[in-house]
Amino acid sequence: MSTMIDIRRLQTVNELAREGASTVADNLSQLTGVETEMEITKINVLDVEDLGAHLGNQKQVGVNVPLTEKPYGSVLVLFDDASARRVASTMMGGIDSDGGAYSDMERSAIQEVGNIMTSGFIDGWANVLGRTIDISTPNLFRASGDDIVAHCVDPGEHEIAMVFDATLSAPDADIEAKIYSFPDIEEFVSMINSI
Repeated sequence: MSTMIDIRRLQTVNELAREGASTVADNLSQLTGVETEMEITKINVLDVEDLGAHLGNQKQVGVNVPLTEKPYGSVLVLFDDASARRVASTMMGGIDSDGGAYSDMERSAIQEVGNIMTSGFIDGWANVLGRTIDISTPNLFRASGDDIVAHCVDPGEHEIAMVFDATLSAPDADIEAKIYSFPDIEEFVSMINSI
């Protein structure tokens, strides 16, 4: 099977990102009662072998969610510590962190937002593709570089990572996040080219 996307279909990738971002913002607005907007500022494709270096040595908070249907793989939402703390505070009704280790409530809040972002993003994809894409249980972790890759990518399973730089905006809570998708490349290309 070819793993080349018809260049005329690249607009579909942009449409996936826009629809996914819109669905995430709607879901978070409904959950928190706070008007939320999400903007995808950049889309990039990386070779998985280069991903650890791309992620760097700074520890980040990640929520990884496996996809149980085509295009398979997983979706990862990454926050730097400052954004992760803002996410937790917003979800906990404005309760600020003490700055130490993440509490159980903070971890639960971050995992829930990561799950909402992933499911919303994938629901947006499903709308564009005209299908359902089920997800599995989210996994929360704090790691850096190659350790993040080890949490999210089965060796030899995935060749590329699609990176969506995203900004979540809500009153008094701008949050930077990166969304990484690790699809089965053949399945992903087949889905895009079939539209």
